[in-house]
Amino acid sequence: MSKSSWSGAAFALLLALSAATPAMAQDDRMVPIATPAQPQAIPLNTGALPNAPVAESWHSQYGSVFARNVTQATLTPFLPDPAKATGAAVIVAPGGGFRTLSMQNEGWDVARALADRGIAAFVLKYRLNQTPRGMADFEKSMAAMFAGVVRPTARPNPQDAIKGLAPQIADARAAFALVRSRAGEWKVDHNRIGMVGFSAGGMLTMATVVAGQDAHPAFVGDIYGPLQPMAVPADAPPLFAAIAADDPLFAGKGFGLIDDWMAARKPVEFHLYGRGGHGFGMYPKKTTSTGWFDAFYRWIAMEGFLNAKAR
Repeated sequence: MSKSSWSGAAFALLLALSAATPAMAQDDRMVPIATPAQPQAIPLNTGALPNAPVAESWHSQYGSVFARNVTQATLTPFLPDPAKATGAAVIVAPGGGFRTLSMQNEGWDVARALADRGIAAFVLKYRLNQTPRGMADFEKSMAAMFAGVVRPTARPNPQDAIKGLAPQIADARAAFALVRSRAGEWKVDHNRIGMVGFSAGGMLTMATVVAGQDAHPAFVGDIYGPLQPMAVPADAPPLFAAIAADDPLFAGKGFGLIDDWMAARKPVEFHLYGRGGHGFGMYPKKTTSTGWFDAFYRWIAMEGFLNAKAR
């Protein structure tokens, strides 16, 4: 894996974030729910996390649906109407601090919007760090972890932090392998499969790029993920990034990632929205950050990924 200079503090903040900060005025209580009805998820062949005794569970918060204690990675296809299909595809990585996954706001809703634009979308439910079984104990553990980030006693080593994503990177690689193996069935072009991630999912997206190996996203989106500098691979894909200036986690820490992509002469588009907070995703808001999705779609089109001949 190539070296990066993501700060250990940024990684710790992601670990502390159990769910996206409220993007709108909604009940922020975590309410346990049964496994929700969802499109057919396909298990990925990356195995189960060892020493993970707590079963996968789901909860609602901010009017959305979250999963936690995920030990078996899955990929859920959202395929466009054949009359609209462009051949492009995007693997969608929700956020949640590697402890939960915002499956609705940063997963299914994003995938449905992409499919409606003719882009095949695949929601990656990647493996997570384990949390307590009970909701009350889970909330206490997250509060304690966040307090430790606000008043840290030690600064994590950035390289150790990236190595800690090995299971999630393996899940992302398996997702790309599965989509390519069924590209004919799903009407997907092998060379036009991108990836977009939110918060922790954005970090996973960029880690997948840095890891290299066999994933090779054709293009990537980093939506309110960390923007610290990183080493840009020689074959780095075009990058789209978006964040709000009032993001409590990653705003105000510079734009090293964008600078590095520009210095490497790689295609990059960056949107800094005046307001939107963290975790705005597909929530309807009155802030301009709501426009990120349309901008992302137009950028994909501008870069030629909706037209096979243009590539």
